[in-house]
Amino acid sequence: MEAGPRDREQRARNDLSRLSPDGPDETVDLLADDSGADGAVEVELRPPRRLRIWQLAPIVGLAAVGSLMFAFPLAFGSGDGGAVVAMLGLLISCCAAGWGMMAARRVGHTWPGLPERSSGERPDWRVIALYVVVAAALVALAVWRVARLR
Repeated sequence: MEAGPRDREQRARNDLSRLSPDGPDETVDLLADDSGADGAVEVELRPPRRLRIWQLAPIVGLAAVGSLMFAFPLAFGSGDGGAVVAMLGLLISCCAAGWGMMAARRVGHTWPGLPERSSGERPDWRVIALYVVVAAALVALAVWRVARLR
């Protein structure tokens, strides 16, 4: 009597204990049956895409400089040019954030709640609305604080 599909799946699950993270430890045909399948195991050879230090260093540097330029005039109210320096710092911080988002998107990261780039799914409008409201509130608070410097 020939084994059914359920028996083959159960046998394959039992044989998974002999797998290492990069493939089988020994040359065993996991789904061996009489149909003549070659039993090839697919293994991803490319390393996972990650942001490298040379990509992160300028982003972190710009964000630090921009946030310091934004924070010091706001905290200490230094002179007539404080509002201009604060707005320039805010602009540099926003540029660093955008640069970081584009670099992260290039290696395959997505925002929480949004689908992956090549998945073909549509993003949920509630998640997008939440992101827009949070960003608008942060911009409004920053502009309001800088306007109070004058």
